[in-house]
Amino acid sequence: MSTRESVGTSRGLALTAMIFAVAMTFIDQTIVSVAAPSIQSELGLTSTGIQWAINAYLLALAAFFAYGGRLADTMGHRRMVTFGIVVFTAASALCGLTPTGGLAESWLVTFRAVQGFGGALMYPAALAIVINAYELKERGKALALFFGIAGGLTAVGPALGGYLTLWTWRAIFWVNIPVAIIALVLVVIAKPANERRPAPMDYRGLALIVPGVALSVFGFQQAAQWGWSNPLTALCILAGVVLLVIFVRVERHTTSPLMDVTIFRDRIFLAQNVILAVAMMVFVPIFFFASEYSQIALRFEASKASLTLLYFFIGFVVAAQIGGRMLDRRGARRPIVLGCALACVGLVLWAGRVTTLQMGQQIWCIVLAGAGMGLMLGQSNTDALNQAPSTSYGEATGITQTVRNYGASLGLAILGTIQVSVFQAQVATSLIAQGVPSGRAHSTATQISQLNGGGSVKSIPPFIQLDFAEATRTVLYVMAGIMGFAGLLALRWLPRHRTPA
Repeated sequence: MSTRESVGTSRGLALTAMIFAVAMTFIDQTIVSVAAPSIQSELGLTSTGIQWAINAYLLALAAFFAYGGRLADTMGHRRMVTFGIVVFTAASALCGLTPTGGLAESWLVTFRAVQGFGGALMYPAALAIVINAYELKERGKALALFFGIAGGLTAVGPALGGYLTLWTWRAIFWVNIPVAIIALVLVVIAKPANERRPAPMDYRGLALIVPGVALSVFGFQQAAQWGWSNPLTALCILAGVVLLVIFVRVERHTTSPLMDVTIFRDRIFLAQNVILAVAMMVFVPIFFFASEYSQIALRFEASKASLTLLYFFIGFVVAAQIGGRMLDRRGARRPIVLGCALACVGLVLWAGRVTTLQMGQQIWCIVLAGAGMGLMLGQSNTDALNQAPSTSYGEATGITQTVRNYGASLGLAILGTIQVSVFQAQVATSLIAQGVPSGRAHSTATQISQLNGGGSVKSIPPFIQLDFAEATRTVLYVMAGIMGFAGLLALRWLPRHRTPA
């Protein structure tokens, strides 16, 4: 085998290993939601407890991304991805071994948070390995495959969870073990470069950014449950933002900062992070809202409802490969602008068909929306990382992933509030039309809007199906507007041609 072929094989193995590694972190963002009723019933958890079992993972992931990125650059990319895989897998196994009884709730929440911590250590190092393995002119194609498969696995989580839960909910955690073993074996075979830049750790910055990110993201996540009028919502978000402002000011005057905030002086890096934040307000929430729509409006069982997300996944993966090639040839502006436009059109067309309550009429719209997101999302991320110095890929990844999580949390909070408000108003109108007194109709509508489809889907009345579809239509229209706005930002801020890294 020639040297060139050997290098190509090694790079391919490294890319495959990193995809297997990060696949676990993406799947676990959504897989627990499907199994939540079974977990809550068997372990006797409170509603707050099962909610924390879902949120603890996302919060830890968001809070420690910057730390994981910094460690990847200072300790070595291969070392940190290996350590992150081990921590993530061990925590997954312990989640699956959650005991019944009084210890169950604290056990599950604790090790879900440890899972998130392991993912935050693993992901920046994995992405840095892929970036370092490919030259700039080949990077778009490689990262399109990376983001296309890894990002699309967010949709696979609910489908996989639905089927594994038929056996036991514990399997949704144990499924990570064979995936991790494959990833570790491939890392040993490929032996990716252990790039590192030794430097002291900025623990003062760490002490500011972890609670800052955690509090602000938690405030956004809880807004739908607490309500925007609840002072706790504003207090969490405000406290988090204040800590992050202090963090930025401190980092500017730190010799070896946890996060080099001066990287935002790069116009393209700043623009792509803003575009990523806006697009992520749609990308993650769409899986939750589509799943709810399928179960409540279409009365699909959980396993069947999760499969509808695969239509989005098909469009996403195919378009991601096309977008990667466009990035390599002409730069990021074209695939991002075109992708935002396609997503916007797909969401508008999808919104116009949800009230028909016929999935067959919606499939091609869902595929189109997924294609738009696939065309732009990975390319925006790749272009942002291309602006970072080769010695700081892990740190730059930590920044972009923190920004992405912020956008997703904000999107869930705002869109969730819109959905509940519209659904409540629609139900009240329907009840009044059926002769229910106005006061009673509104109080009943409030109760129904908080159920989120609890109970058997077969018991959902036809008027509730249509009212929920109306609420979903509004959410999809807002999503279309968000993607249109992201496209305008890209059109205004991004250069027409590929710029030197």
